[in-house]
Amino acid sequence: MTLDSLHFDNAWLRLPEAFYSRVEPTAWRNTRVLDVSPLGAAQLDLDPEAIEPGRLAALMAGAELLPGMTPIAQKYTGHQFGSYNPALGDGRGLLLGEAMTSRGPMDLHLKGAGQTPYSRFGDGRAVLRSSIREYLAGEALAGLGIPTTTALAVAVNDERVMRERVEPGATLLRLAPSHARFGHVEWLYQRRKVDDMQTLLWHLIHRHRPELADAEAPFEAFFADVVERTASLVAAWQAYGFVHAVMNTDNMSLLGLTLDYGPYAFMERYKPDWTPNHTDAGGRYAFDQQPGVGLWNLTVLAQSLTPVIDVERLRGMLDEYEPALQHSYAQLMRARLGLTLPVESDDTSRGDGALIAGWLKLLEQHDVDFHSAFRELGAYRGGDESRRFLAHALEIAPDNESLVAWLADYDRRLEQESRSGEARELAMNAVNPCYVLRTHLAQWVIDAAEAGDSGPLRQCRERLAAPFTRRRDDDRQWFTPPGVDAPPVCLSCSS
Repeated sequence: MTLDSLHFDNAWLRLPEAFYSRVEPTAWRNTRVLDVSPLGAAQLDLDPEAIEPGRLAALMAGAELLPGMTPIAQKYTGHQFGSYNPALGDGRGLLLGEAMTSRGPMDLHLKGAGQTPYSRFGDGRAVLRSSIREYLAGEALAGLGIPTTTALAVAVNDERVMRERVEPGATLLRLAPSHARFGHVEWLYQRRKVDDMQTLLWHLIHRHRPELADAEAPFEAFFADVVERTASLVAAWQAYGFVHAVMNTDNMSLLGLTLDYGPYAFMERYKPDWTPNHTDAGGRYAFDQQPGVGLWNLTVLAQSLTPVIDVERLRGMLDEYEPALQHSYAQLMRARLGLTLPVESDDTSRGDGALIAGWLKLLEQHDVDFHSAFRELGAYRGGDESRRFLAHALEIAPDNESLVAWLADYDRRLEQESRSGEARELAMNAVNPCYVLRTHLAQWVIDAAEAGDSGPLRQCRERLAAPFTRRRDDDRQWFTPPGVDAPPVCLSCSS
């Protein structure tokens, strides 16, 4: 199947015209595709080897469209750092078309496509740095099983774009079942367009959640689904140390996807109050704030839905967020610790919750790398010798009181499991990645690409797509975190 054989059904165009503006992409000079994602190709039912390089380059340059494409910029609003902004929308990206695939509809969204009516003071362009970061982030989260937008390809062009410095221009062909955001509903609420809101909700239900169409109260069922998916998404971020860093409501997906990668990062050392975004001085979107922000954003969405859903019903559904998040998080963390059946206790000092909290506290106290610690724990077999081996790997003194105490609790918990140590390690290695999108690795890829070498981009993408299987000949650069004395990660919304 070729790019030109994709079939498009552009359902967003059937919504009222106020939902979008028709915009032709700006054509960029000398666009060169740097990498094509097999994952993205599969989502479109394409063979990456069969994609015509020249055709893809022309599409990503904004110079040509595929048959059936009708580019639009979507209008939405949202709360940014807690304040409502009515002037939002697709400012540098265009929804080129909605392809119908074996998995359902799939948006093809060209980021860096030029100015739109919603660009405000922006130039409508994207830079290579941020495009590579978003491309790799989609691969990384998808590899971990976390719902996310992805991309078919990333391309560079001869444009020079001014950000904090002059940078190479780029485009990203992003994929998602839909780019519908909390901010779409907020916009309709603020404009008191109740009929349009109902039209949008029915569109999303029929297009993406058809199983809800026959529910007794379909709009309530849809909001309950958004609550559950958001809780599950944020739980996965917390379990794997991912910091989105800009959880504005316009960056929240109504389908529960990780959307709009800016100054994101995976934590290195476990620091719960950490954010990589240097513009977030108050830490509103820090790692440990993400669960609460998820609820805050859902509350804003609930307020926007009050014209079509009873307030008390909305409150009841919001009350389900915290239990759903805790349930999903506990499941993920049990798996990461090699545990199967849950053990709960009314005593907060006992049970799996206390064991999980104790492990994280241990990592925080001793400045241990968050990601490699779980892989090292998989090799633990109990006893003094194994404890010394683990302590050495974690760079903790083997007789450290907190380590000895936690391992004693872990040993007692493992006695309730039926698996052998070897089986537990295999299971842990299947959920604890050895390949993580560390910020210094992403920067290495970016530096190489800006120098004309796309090899590291492909190498990194391949490893992130299969993060749990270690390649035998890989050197330490893929697994080694920055040193304790390394300068702190400092990203901004221009990322």
